[in-house]
Amino acid sequence: MILQTFPPGYRLEAVRREHPRKDFHCGSDAVDDWLASKALQNQEKRLSVTKVLLERSGGIAGYYTLAVGQVDFSDLPAEITKRLPRRNLPVAVLAWLGVNKSVQGKGLGPLLLAHALRGCYEAGKIFAFVAVVVDAIDDSAKAFYKRWDFRELLGQPNRLFFSSKQLEAMMEVVA
Repeated sequence: MILQTFPPGYRLEAVRREHPRKDFHCGSDAVDDWLASKALQNQEKRLSVTKVLLERSGGIAGYYTLAVGQVDFSDLPAEITKRLPRRNLPVAVLAWLGVNKSVQGKGLGPLLLAHALRGCYEAGKIFAFVAVVVDAIDDSAKAFYKRWDFRELLGQPNRLFFSSKQLEAMMEVVA
């Protein structure tokens, strides 16, 4: 996994009201709309946390949103659920990730993903979860996550997961 060091001139911070959220355009209306109209409200309600990657100019180069959730025991493969209770299981959720069109192709997507996964790893030291889950918005997003070893949840081809054991192994290699 790539270390989450951003190029010079970029800084990551929690989304705030004064960030130019409506100026963000990544090519997906749903991803753009989330940042523009829902990310701050959900953060203020403590439903999720959104981190924005800012350029020197103050424009938003990219962002990701993390939350917590649950998945049904039967949605996960046996290698994860072995010896776990047959109930809803806790997961970290990578709810949204987007890179502004103006900087796509510069490697910021993988860096944002690495930072999000590092955040999940650190949170997992305090709040346990069995996997990181992401809902791929389209085939392109799905292919991006699969390159990082995310796998499909059983019977849900656009819902992908990365086990907490994979995450721990990845972070130990990077540390």
